[in-house]
Amino acid sequence: MPFHAAGTFEVNLVPQTLANADAGPLMGRLSINKTFSGDLQATSKGEMLSAGTVVKGSAGYVAMECVTGTLHGKSGSFVLQHSGTMNRGEPQLTVHVVPDSGTGELAGLSGTLGIRIADGKHFYTMDYEISPR
Repeated sequence: MPFHAAGTFEVNLVPQTLANADAGPLMGRLSINKTFSGDLQATSKGEMLSAGTVVKGSAGYVAMECVTGTLHGKSGSFVLQHSGTMNRGEPQLTVHVVPDSGTGELAGLSGTLGIRIADGKHFYTMDYEISPR
């Protein structure tokens, strides 16, 4: 049976040094630290790689983050995989739970996470299932 979770999160992105210094000036690497509130009470830590372009409003990023806490009262951790593009101001983002990354009471977790930003505040919605192992 699918479940739906919603709430807000705060994010702290900190620029990091690229592993390949020759990658070019449009490439970036950031550490991610988030605090989730609402149906997901958790923190996360992760890494993001980004690429800008010379065209305003076009860019891309990928990220992995490990989320630890409770989801509707079930405790454990899981990994989120992000893939985002901005095509001349038009965003496209997919965020999936990495298969079999759930631990504790979140073992068997699968699903997707949506992100919305309004007036500088970050909101999430998560559609998920927890399958028996």
